[in-house]
Amino acid sequence: MLEDFPKNHNLILFGHPELNTTLQLRHHADFKNRITHSARIDALAPAALTDFIHGQLDRVGLPHSTFTDDATALILRASEGTLRAVKNLCVGSLIEAVRDRTKIVDLKQVNAVLMQPHWRHNSRDEPQQPVVTSNQHPKKS
Repeated sequence: MLEDFPKNHNLILFGHPELNTTLQLRHHADFKNRITHSARIDALAPAALTDFIHGQLDRVGLPHSTFTDDATALILRASEGTLRAVKNLCVGSLIEAVRDRTKIVDLKQVNAVLMQPHWRHNSRDEPQQPVVTSNQHPKKS
């Protein structure tokens, strides 16, 4: 697939740690062999994420009080240090605030976003562990 790719271009993949795990599988060896550099980006500190939120609010002319302290704390906890998750939670919360006809984003709006199916994380969404069976009978005590 990539043999015909122009030599003066690079293929850059950004992903989650799960992507690296997936690339370890044998049937993805062709892709793994083409990786020339990889790096792990650590989770951002809450202060840096708060600065990002305030910077974006400054950019659009909204006061920092647009998000209550409780709403900001919930966004930071739920995002687990990921900038993209912070952005998506903030945008979703602002949309919920518009629906609620309020100028302040509080826990109600953030929770409404977190209740959407793609934000929920529970054991039901996790893949089932394979069941290991044996033809041997358990030892009697």
